[in-house]
Amino acid sequence: MKPSEILSLNPQSRRWPRFLLIAVLSITGLGIGGTIALAWYAATGLPTLAILHEYQPSLITKVHADNGQVMGQFYVERRILAPLNEVPQHLINAVIAVEDTRFFEHPGLDIWGIFRATWTNLKRGGKFEGASTITQQLARTLFLSSERTFRRKIRELILALKMEVVLTKDQILEMYLNQIYFGHGAYGIGSAALTYFGKGLSELNLPESAFLAGLPKAPSTYSPYKNYDLAKKRQEHVLGRMAQANFISAEVAQEAIETKLTFQRRSIERVAPYFLEDVRQHLVNEYGESMVYKGGLQVFTTLNIDMQRMAENAIQTGLRQLDKRQGWRGPLRHEDPLAMLPEDPPDELPEPGEILEGIVTKVAKEEVTILARGLVGKILLKDMLWAKRRLAQDDLVTEAKNIPITSAKQLLRPGDVIEVTIKSTKKDQLQFSLEQTPLVEGAIMAIDPRTGAIRAMVGGYDFERSQFNRALLSVRQPGSAFKPIIYATALDSGMTPATLVLDAPVVYEQEDPGKTWKPENYEKRFFGPITLREALRHSRNAATVRLLEQLGVRRVTEFSRSLGIRSPLSQDLSLALGSSGITLEEITAAYGVFANQGLALKPYTISMVKDQDEKIIEQHLFNPQQVVSPETAYLITHMMMDVIQSGTGKRARSIGRPLAGKTGTTNSYRDAWFVGYAPNLTVGVWVGFDGVETLGKIESGAHAALPIWTQFVGEALQSLPVQTFAIPDGIQFAEIDQATGTLVSEPTKTTTTEVFAEGTVPQRPARTTADPLDFYEFDQLDEGGATQ
Repeated sequence: MKPSEILSLNPQSRRWPRFLLIAVLSITGLGIGGTIALAWYAATGLPTLAILHEYQPSLITKVHADNGQVMGQFYVERRILAPLNEVPQHLINAVIAVEDTRFFEHPGLDIWGIFRATWTNLKRGGKFEGASTITQQLARTLFLSSERTFRRKIRELILALKMEVVLTKDQILEMYLNQIYFGHGAYGIGSAALTYFGKGLSELNLPESAFLAGLPKAPSTYSPYKNYDLAKKRQEHVLGRMAQANFISAEVAQEAIETKLTFQRRSIERVAPYFLEDVRQHLVNEYGESMVYKGGLQVFTTLNIDMQRMAENAIQTGLRQLDKRQGWRGPLRHEDPLAMLPEDPPDELPEPGEILEGIVTKVAKEEVTILARGLVGKILLKDMLWAKRRLAQDDLVTEAKNIPITSAKQLLRPGDVIEVTIKSTKKDQLQFSLEQTPLVEGAIMAIDPRTGAIRAMVGGYDFERSQFNRALLSVRQPGSAFKPIIYATALDSGMTPATLVLDAPVVYEQEDPGKTWKPENYEKRFFGPITLREALRHSRNAATVRLLEQLGVRRVTEFSRSLGIRSPLSQDLSLALGSSGITLEEITAAYGVFANQGLALKPYTISMVKDQDEKIIEQHLFNPQQVVSPETAYLITHMMMDVIQSGTGKRARSIGRPLAGKTGTTNSYRDAWFVGYAPNLTVGVWVGFDGVETLGKIESGAHAALPIWTQFVGEALQSLPVQTFAIPDGIQFAEIDQATGTLVSEPTKTTTTEVFAEGTVPQRPARTTADPLDFYEFDQLDEGGATQ
C-alpha cells in the first residue's frame, strides 16, 4: 500500500498542519497583543510631545557686584546654557564618537549599535560597551529615573522615538549637552568647561574636549581630582573612538594623547554672605524659589567687592583685639599629643588671619611648639603676653584679672588644643601667634549717600557661626549716636550751633512713686551753660536731655521719621540718651541724609534683575526727597566734624579726610557705636553681644567701634576722590564768644568762628556783665545767644 493511501485512511492526520498554523498565529497574536499591552502600560504617564518644545533646563541665577564680577550663584543644578553653535566642533565630534557614532543616522534606537555592543560584551566577557543612544540618554535624564527595570527601558525607548519625531537632531544634541551631568556639581558642557579647566567653551582644545566627552559615562569614577590615571585612560579611549569614526587621524589622536592636561577649577569666591543672603531673600519673595534656583536670572547689585573685603577684615581684626582685651578663656580642650595622627602638610599655607586649631607638643620657658594642620611651628612668649588677662569659667568679662607671665609654662602644657594664626615664616621657621575666636559680635554698613547704594555689609563675625544679619535685623540702643538727630532737630527749629544749653544736674520724677531719674555725664561732672556745638562735641548727657525737653519728644520723633528711622521710638526724655532700639541700617542711612545735603535716598542692594532672555524685570529707580534743608544738614555736619577733630571721635583724624561722625555707648557698655561719613561714603559700626552681656568698663564707642570704623573708612576712601562738604548758599560765618554764644565786641581768648544759617546770626555782641556760670542770668539773655 502506498503511503498516500495509508494517510488517506486516517482523517485525523490531515488536521495537524491546520492546528499548527492556528497555534502559530495564536501565539503570534498573543505576543503582539502582549507587546502592545506592555507598551501601553509602560507608556502610561509619559510626557506629551508638546512638553518637549516647552522644555527649559534648570539654570544658574548669577549675582553680580557693582563691577560686573560674579559674586554668588543660586542653583539646584549648576548649569550654564550653551547654544550648539557655541560648542566647538571637535567637542561635538568627541561626544558623538564615544556615546553614539550613528547618532545622525538612527531614529532614536540604534539596532546595529545594540548588536555591536552585545557582540563586544560577549567577546570580552562583561559589560564594556553600552547601546543607549544619545536620544535615549536624554530621555532618561529629562523624564525618567535611573532604576534598572524592564518598564523603565521600554519607556525610555518610547520617549526616544517620540523625541526623534518632534525634535531635530541638532535640538536633541543641544539639549543633551546642556542637560547631562559631568561631575563635581557641573551640569551641562558650559559649566563643565569652567569646573575642570576654568575656561569658556570656545577656549577648549581637542585633548580637553575629549576628556569632557568621556565624563558622562561615570563622572565620579573618571574625576581627575580623584584618579588622574583613570581619567587619562578614559580620555585616550575617546580619542581612539574619534579616530575610528574618522573625525581625526591616528596621528592627531596620538598627539592629543601626549598632551598634558592641566586642570584648573574656576570657583566662585564666597563674597559677602550676609549681603548675598539678603539678596536671595528678596528674590525668593519677589519671584519664588523655582525662578531663583532654576530660572537663570542675572542680578546686578551695588556691592563693591574691594570695600566688602576691607569691611570683613576690619570687623575680624577689631573684634579679635576686643576679645583679647576681655581676656583669654584658656585651651579649647586637652588631648594626648602622641595619639594625634600625623597630617600631610598642605600644598599652600593657610590664608593670613585664618584661625587654625593646633596642639601643643612641647613647652619651654620662652616658646611653645605647635602642630597645626600638618604644619610645625612655634609661638614665642612675647606673642602670648595678651593672655595675661585670664577668664575663669565663672568670671564675667569685666572680672578678668591680670596675672604676671614670665614663662610659657604658666599658660600651656603639652596636649593643650589652642587656636593659632601664622605670624611669619622667617628663616624657614614657621611662627604662630596665640589666638581665640571672639564671642563678641559686630556689624558694618557702608552706603553711598548720593545714591543710597549699599557698598559693603557685614552682619556678624562669621556667617557660618550665625546667619543672623545684625546690620539689618538687630535692633539695639544707639546711645549717644542718636544725639545728632536731636541736635539737627534743634537746628531745623531755628537754633544755632552757638545756642546755649544748660549742662547741670537735673532730677525727673518717674511714673513709679518714689523713683527718680538723674541723667549723668560720662565724666561724672557738669559744665554749666555750653553751646550746642560743645554739648555734641563732648556728648554731654544732661545738656542733651534739657535740649530734648525744650524741643519736645514729638518734634524729634517726627524729624527722625523724615530721616528714615522706622523703629518705634520712646516718647520720653530717655530718647536723648538713645534708649530706643534701631537698626544699624536705619541710623547709617539717617546720617547719610546729612552727608547728602538733606536729600534722603532709600538704601538698596539690587540695581537690576534680568531674566534668562536678557529682559529687565526689575530696576532700581532713584527718588531723592529733600527732607532736611541743605543749611541744617551742613550745620550738623560741621558740628560733627568737630567731634572728630577735637571730641570723642578724634581717633579718626588719622584718616586725613573731611569727616563727620559720632560715637555711641549704652548703659553698662552693652553696645558700642560709631557712625560717620565723608561726602561720598556713610559708614556705621556696631559692636556688642547678642544678649545683654557687657563689653567691659573701658569699651565705649570710641574704644570698641571707632577703631573698626577708622580702619575700614581709611582704606575704603583711598579709592574715592577727596571731597569737602559743600557749603550751601544760605550759610554765613561770624566771630562769636563761645562762652556766651553771642557776637564779640572785641577778640578774647574764647573767640571762635561759628557757622549759621542765614538770618540766625546773633545781632548783639556779648554782654560783658553776664556771668557765664550764673545759670539764672542765662535765662534772661537776649534771643540769638540764649536757650529758649
